[in-house]
Amino acid sequence: MKRILTALLMIPLVTYVVLWADYGVFLAVLAVAALLSYREYNAISTDYGFGAPGPAGYSAGLLLLLWPSETWLPAWYLMVAFAVVALMLAMRADDLSQSLPRAAMLLMGIVYIFGCWKCAIPVRESFQSRHWLMYALLLNWAGDIGAYYIGRPFGAHKLAPVVSPKKSWEGSIASVVTSVLVAGAYLWHFVPGLNPFHIVGLTVAANIAGQFGDLAESVLKRGAGVKDSGGLLPGHGGFLDRVDSTLFALPVVYGYLKLVA
Repeated sequence: MKRILTALLMIPLVTYVVLWADYGVFLAVLAVAALLSYREYNAISTDYGFGAPGPAGYSAGLLLLLWPSETWLPAWYLMVAFAVVALMLAMRADDLSQSLPRAAMLLMGIVYIFGCWKCAIPVRESFQSRHWLMYALLLNWAGDIGAYYIGRPFGAHKLAPVVSPKKSWEGSIASVVTSVLVAGAYLWHFVPGLNPFHIVGLTVAANIAGQFGDLAESVLKRGAGVKDSGGLLPGHGGFLDRVDSTLFALPVVYGYLKLVA
């Protein structure tokens, strides 16, 4: 029941922000989402014993997220600068054998959280329809529902038993099919003129990427010895638990739009 109530509260809010809110409101909400995601990544990183990335990750991540795409200093240069700074900060470790893991945790958190969320900005703003971003979110929501209601009762073949014992191939396939039927139909209706084969192919690719995102976060949690990334969303666990699939799917949708649209 908590899971359903949380979804009923979140879906209208997300829909409003994605489709109707002005750019300033959208960017503010996106920044909050990225900060909440990074907060939980930061907590997971602490349990690895190398020290949390801390404030440097928040500030560098926000800079990357809000950095204008069309500027004299491109975002990739920021990432090079962040890598240099991360290694410089890691030199402060008392145990120098922890220097590389500390730097890697900081840099990966910036790219993984803020870099993936940054893809949401051009997907919403640069390709003529805000429905592209709604689609990018919907394909994971729909896929999760399909995986849950098919995988739980009918899942017999484990997908990744070491990483996530409850996930099954049956649930994974159901996720792809549900995503194509629901999110694909949404895109077909609200962004007319698209090639149906492109819709199906993109949805399948983005859904599979999202499933890898879910598994990737499970790897991080299992390595840290924690069950959930947090308890912010009743019935869903942490905020990062809810958006881990989206973080991997957004770059796929953006890449398609950049190459094809």
